Amino acid sequence: MERREFLRTVLSRAGIGAGVTAAAAAGAVGYYQPRKEFYRKGDDGQEGGGDRLAASKSAVVIGGGLAGISSALELARRGFRVTLVEASPSLGGKLTGWNLDALGERFPVEHGFHGFFDQYYNLNEMFAYAGITDSVFDPAPGYPVLFRKRPAEVYGQTPKWFPFNILSVVGQSRSLDIVSFLKEYKGLRPVIGMFRYDYGNTFRQYDGIDFMTYCKEGGILPAFIDTVLHPFADATMNRTEVLSAAEAIRYFHFYFMGSPEGLSFRITNRDCMTALIDPLEAKLRELGVTILKGKRAAKLVALNGTVTGVELQAGSGGETFRQTGTDTIPQHGWAILQTDTGVPVIASREGGRIKAFDARCTHMGCPVTYDTQSGGFYCPCHSGRFDAAGNPVSGPPQAPLASLEAVEQDGGLVFRSQQAASGVSGEVLPAEYCVVASDVRGTRELLLGSGLGMPGFESSVASLGEADPYAVYRLWLDRPLESADFPFYTVSGYTYTDSISFYSDFQEPFISWARKRGGCVVELHAYAIAPEDVKPEPVIRAAMKEELHHMFPETKGATILHELYMQQSNFTRWAPGDHSRRPGVETPFSNLFLAGDWVRVDAPVFLMEAAAFTGRMAANAIFSRESLNPTPLPIVPMEGIFA
Repeated sequence: MERREFLRTVLSRAGIGAGVTAAAAAGAVGYYQPRKEFYRKGDDGQEGGGDRLAASKSAVVIGGGLAGISSALELARRGFRVTLVEASPSLGGKLTGWNLDALGERFPVEHGFHGFFDQYYNLNEMFAYAGITDSVFDPAPGYPVLFRKRPAEVYGQTPKWFPFNILSVVGQSRSLDIVSFLKEYKGLRPVIGMFRYDYGNTFRQYDGIDFMTYCKEGGILPAFIDTVLHPFADATMNRTEVLSAAEAIRYFHFYFMGSPEGLSFRITNRDCMTALIDPLEAKLRELGVTILKGKRAAKLVALNGTVTGVELQAGSGGETFRQTGTDTIPQHGWAILQTDTGVPVIASREGGRIKAFDARCTHMGCPVTYDTQSGGFYCPCHSGRFDAAGNPVSGPPQAPLASLEAVEQDGGLVFRSQQAASGVSGEVLPAEYCVVASDVRGTRELLLGSGLGMPGFESSVASLGEADPYAVYRLWLDRPLESADFPFYTVSGYTYTDSISFYSDFQEPFISWARKRGGCVVELHAYAIAPEDVKPEPVIRAAMKEELHHMFPETKGATILHELYMQQSNFTRWAPGDHSRRPGVETPFSNLFLAGDWVRVDAPVFLMEAAAFTGRMAANAIFSRESLNPTPLPIVPMEGIFA
């Protein structure tokens, strides 16, 4: 398309082209609008079947995050006897929470700030089914972006109609103007290409390059990259330099360019555990779901291409790990070793023998590290601490670390828990159907440790990766921040901070605490810390405090009354080339299915909505086996408006 023709087309579709009648403009604008659809591809059930099982069948769902809860709800409401297995003490996955005693009070703590977008159709239906009302949500008043070297940009509620949505973003920006934006035709082509999203072509053409390369080689206006694309793409929890361009295009299609809902989201006015997860758990129990919290699925039991059961970990152990790498155990101090199934082990040498622990924190399975100050172990994910004997001493963990026996074998080390060494096995849950809905790490550990004998499938699972670590830093300050006009800001141009939230402005009990104490509660997020920026915790905390002072200078004189720092690595990696290697919802086993945002799927979904969507997809695949009607799966359009 020539530049002149393109500009004439854009202007006419926007209704601002000279000589275009109002009726023609309205018709053109109406034709090119994204509209809510229903997913129809794949083996998602049989229309004309039944709604419930005639005779109940057993289903085991492994993982109590949004994907597992989604699957369990759908299966239970259709008459399946569902057992939901969750390794941590609470359901919720990345929406889970726990209590923190500080400043003479008890506060709910969670993984960090979450926004719930209007196009989370499947997730919102799940909330509604559990009786979660709009009263727990408040609409976000805007989408401000703080830049390090220039004034902030504030994006209000954008129009839902194309092209007014994209033009309004440009129009609201101080750094961009519509005329320059439209004149930069060469750089505008890859932007328009993002409106041409379609699954097959997009991943075939762009999954091999990173998103920053796509932007720069395409000649996109640098101001548009810095002002819009880069800050918003960082919310994938993957750095743009290592984020697949195809995944980024799908992400923008889902959240904005192909969304019928505009850039609109809500925030919870209470912690997510109280507002969302507790009601979901209550609904599961009402439907008769057996919930096993604090129980780890150790392995799948399979026979002749069918999963027959799920073996639970016996007591605080029950597993065997083989360390096949080149890592060595030092004569002094502790070493973190990676085993063949990805389970971390922390080991040292004492008096000629090896002392070892399963390095998965007993709270949520995050890896612990040696704490030189206390001589014990520390989980940076949720500030859990253990003594030198592995016993919990502070933070959320309640159970001790599992002690391991180490044996040298075939040039490597084999670690066995006391139960495994004595031949004690855990309980086996019979399963006519099984859904694995853990996160990436949990899925790898379970499936690779089950000895399934399916090399291709196991290789696909092994290829799954986690994004760079992220950090959450929450501070209780002794004074309010008068210059903070919004409860949430996206942040751009800083080494660590990618967003900032003022919990004392939107969520109880922090609102009441701030009103009573005259202070505020602020939380800084580092979405994905580059390898070269991974430093010791005190260094990162100091840097993030300096970034807070730069963004809000009045905090320089504030006293920190309490602080909580968490560094985790459990978000899905979306690197170039990852997509084609991912396992799908269906597996080589006739009754085993997968769910999670890491599953390969052709639908335009992302993050929390991808978890809820694939959980329903896994349930629909089971319904198909039982000739039951599928659960309808609402989505944003499968293709972009110019596809």
